[in-house]
Amino acid sequence: MSKYRDELKIIADVLHAAGSGAKKTHIMYLANLSYGLLEKYLWATVQSGFLQVSDVGYQVTSKGQAFLEKYLEFSSKCSQLERDRESIMFEREILKRMCQPSRWSRKRIGPGRKRQGRIDS
Repeated sequence: MSKYRDELKIIADVLHAAGSGAKKTHIMYLANLSYGLLEKYLWATVQSGFLQVSDVGYQVTSKGQAFLEKYLEFSSKCSQLERDRESIMFEREILKRMCQPSRWSRKRIGPGRKRQGRIDS
């Protein structure tokens, strides 16, 4: 199932692509962004202090590196939660199926109806 990236993921991708120095085009391709989105996120990351402009292009600052490390921890926790959720949903489905009557034995549970016959005296 494909999902859209959220803002934090895109920022992390931009920082990862910039590494120790990269030009706009390199970041755009590695982060898989259109030029318009690249401009938006480059501006935002420079304003946040995550990137700095140098003669090499854009470089990740120590603040940007700290963000990347924190984001990787966050992403790892989210992945674990998703795996746990899928496991729980699988267990729930098993429990639901256990509650369904077997298709091979459709026996009626509980007392059946008794026929009431007439007794002639």
